[in-house]
Amino acid sequence: MKVEVRLFATFRDGREKKQIMELEENSTILDVLNIVNIEEDEVAVMLLNGIDGPSDRTLKENDVVSLFPPVGGG
Repeated sequence: MKVEVRLFATFRDGREKKQIMELEENSTILDVLNIVNIEEDEVAVMLLNGIDGPSDRTLKENDVVSLFPPVGGG
């Protein structure tokens, strides 16, 4: 199945900001994190089709996963 993965801020360093991934059925967001080599605890916001939630959510064809690191500043 095909899933769109969008990376933001520092997660784009050395990676594509948007990519289409071909994944096995019943893959999860955690599987995506492993593929892009991002540790789960590095992610501040994990959106699946615009809704925040845990990494164990199962993906479906044409889902969109957006990953955001913690935002610094002050």
